[in-house]
Amino acid sequence: MTADHAGGALAILLYDGAYARAHYAFVMAAGALAIGRPVLMFAAGRGVHALARDWRGLHDAGDDAQVRARGVAGMDTLRDAVVELDATLMVCDAALRLCDLSPDQLLDGVQVAGIPTFLEAAQGRQIITL
Repeated sequence: MTADHAGGALAILLYDGAYARAHYAFVMAAGALAIGRPVLMFAAGRGVHALARDWRGLHDAGDDAQVRARGVAGMDTLRDAVVELDATLMVCDAALRLCDLSPDQLLDGVQVAGIPTFLEAAQGRQIITL
């Protein structure tokens, strides 16, 4: 049993570009990190917008104002927490090109990688797909 598996490590695959899915991916990541579970998040498809500095490319990104108005942590707060709690963040290199984003448009520390790199890093972790 690897250390990551023993510690309940998660791999979150975010393949959808919907705000609600991206928001929930960050809720899951922040919650897991808060209880000491290591997290790897891999954004693919339009989900790569979730790891861009400007995440407004997510479908229904305007819903964030309503989320915050109801007292729930918004995307900026969640992303900051996930970064601060040392999640490993990756984006799919092909999806980045498909969405016409460049690596310099990503949050600091986000790795650009392919599926094999993600699968290797995710080995032994519980995988959640959103």
